[in-house]
Amino acid sequence: MTDDAEAGVDDTLTLTEHLAELRTRIIRAALAVVIGMVVIIAFYDQVLGFLLQPYRDLCDARGADFCDADGLFITGPTEGLSTRIRVGMYGGIIAALPVILWQIWRFVVPALHAKERKYAVPFVLSSVLLFTAGGSLAYITVGRALEFLISWAGEDVSEIFTVGSYISLIGLMIFAFGVGFLLPVLFVFLQLVKVVSPKTLLRSWRYATIGVFVLAAVITPSGDPVTLMMLALPMLFLYFVAILVGWLVLRKRPTV
Repeated sequence: MTDDAEAGVDDTLTLTEHLAELRTRIIRAALAVVIGMVVIIAFYDQVLGFLLQPYRDLCDARGADFCDADGLFITGPTEGLSTRIRVGMYGGIIAALPVILWQIWRFVVPALHAKERKYAVPFVLSSVLLFTAGGSLAYITVGRALEFLISWAGEDVSEIFTVGSYISLIGLMIFAFGVGFLLPVLFVFLQLVKVVSPKTLLRSWRYATIGVFVLAAVITPSGDPVTLMMLALPMLFLYFVAILVGWLVLRKRPTV
């Protein structure tokens, strides 16, 4: 299906056409991820150094008795390769995020009215910015999370981290924070298509508060209270921002 056809108003696609459209969108998104992976792996040493910096800063600040800045190891002959691939995969998905979000939007466009379709660029742009903000907060927070976790190990316990486990932790934290920060976009979208109203979301703030903290606890990889609070509080703030944005947009619409 061409982009011209996608911009049309035909909402009568058959199931087979929907499946073909979905396959096309998935292939395009996957190609973007693969290209992103190749680029990230090509600069692996620089990317790895960037990801290790929070751990090194923590060790420099707390001293060698607390942790060793050069104390990341591999415990098997394949761990170095698997870590490189993992870094490439995480980085490739993040690098391809604008393309992935655009493909998602283009897939759902036929089900939207013309007045909703004009929000394509704001949807993609705000999603990328929010994911970047969440990922950046995770990068800043990971040092505090490690400090908390190492402190609870006990005074007579020496830490020996593998580079693979560290990359998994920081990678999952970046994705958890990024996805958490995308929830306001979902709430704004649901308001635009009139699934929920701003008043309904505002009245449900108590349930939303509980839900945010539960969700933050579930998706926080480290499980420590510092990271949980650093994720839950911005998510709760963005929940109310989403209500405000939805109210401002819907207020300008003519009533029918």
